[in-house]
Amino acid sequence: MSVFGLLRIAIKAFARHRLRALLTALGIIIGVGAFVTMVALGRGASAKVNAQIASMGTNMLVVFGGFSAMGGARGGLGSSGNALTDADVDAIRKTMPDLVKYVAPMVQTQAQLVWAGANWSSSINGTNAEYLSIRNWGLDKGVFFGPRDNDAANKVCVLGQTVVDQLFGADDPLGQFIRVRSISCQVIGILTRKGQNQMGQDQDDVVLMPVNTVRRKLFNQGGAAAQALSRILLSTPTAPDTKRASVQVQALLRQRHRTQEGDPDDPQVRDLTEFAEVAQQTTQTMTLLLAGIAAVSLIVGGIGIMNIMLVSVTERTREIGIRMAVGAKGKHVLLQFLFEAMVLTIAGGLVGMGLGTVAAKALSKAMEWPTQLGLTSYGIGFSFSTMVGIVFGFYPAWRASRLDPIEALRYE
Repeated sequence: MSVFGLLRIAIKAFARHRLRALLTALGIIIGVGAFVTMVALGRGASAKVNAQIASMGTNMLVVFGGFSAMGGARGGLGSSGNALTDADVDAIRKTMPDLVKYVAPMVQTQAQLVWAGANWSSSINGTNAEYLSIRNWGLDKGVFFGPRDNDAANKVCVLGQTVVDQLFGADDPLGQFIRVRSISCQVIGILTRKGQNQMGQDQDDVVLMPVNTVRRKLFNQGGAAAQALSRILLSTPTAPDTKRASVQVQALLRQRHRTQEGDPDDPQVRDLTEFAEVAQQTTQTMTLLLAGIAAVSLIVGGIGIMNIMLVSVTERTREIGIRMAVGAKGKHVLLQFLFEAMVLTIAGGLVGMGLGTVAAKALSKAMEWPTQLGLTSYGIGFSFSTMVGIVFGFYPAWRASRLDPIEALRYE
């Protein structure tokens, strides 16, 4: 019998019991819809985490100068008196030029900013031009300070979008002078908006200045203190290079600072790609968990289909007997009932995919939660619904094909 013939028989069978067919397919509709919705939410969360991780930097390593320890009190990373220096930055550049692509010194403080009666407290980061490449950050307007500005400790700055909003509102900040503590600093550039990082901190609430300007003009440091750094940011050419670079930078700094593992002032190298891998694994696990929960409802729907198909076989026993009596073989009966189960689950799967798409978009809008719909989730949902029809429809179909024609004709 042709596929169209089987389809015609299946439609006639469903038409005789419309409500029962709808309720039978409801389990598949809910299962596939839930699967599509859960996977879309999980993939959306994963994409959001990946975007936040990417905003932190590209293949980035962070070097801290160890921690202080006086009696029983221990300070945080970077509080060691054996601080990182500009000489460490130069040594990293010269020692591993092929492994470390960008190097940016960092000093950091908090300061009150004032412009035309408006004021705002923000983070002040002293660094160099390579900072933007490491952080994968761009400029919205203006220019970034260069080596000459750093060598001369020029009083120039680049503002994050939050600082611009708080101080200037709708006014153009380029060329304006803002007061940073006791110095007047000219705004030469505006950073593009980055948003919050993985810890919920506003990355746009920042002012970037040449590292020497911060040390000499804000900190009023001179002599050896004018070379001190709170941390060093590094970027490798590729993500796999970060692990090797982390080991080599750690060894180089221990040699330079004459420290060993476990020493309080031992410089520490943090590989942010490891953090990214953990975050990605967490979101992938969450997505699989959500998909697994949705798959349970598909299995429940499959059991419902098996139950209804068994009832259908019992109700149509005489029909089966007549078909066998006029020449139909057992394999033809098996194929007919199996095809009916597949039509029911495939139709339910298609409806479920449509409802799942609507539900995912509605949840995304209502909860402000990102969703990511894709052909993969649709393909898996459709394949799973088809598989449910085959697996759970096979036993009723096999049972129908094993009926004795004579006994089936006598059935009332």
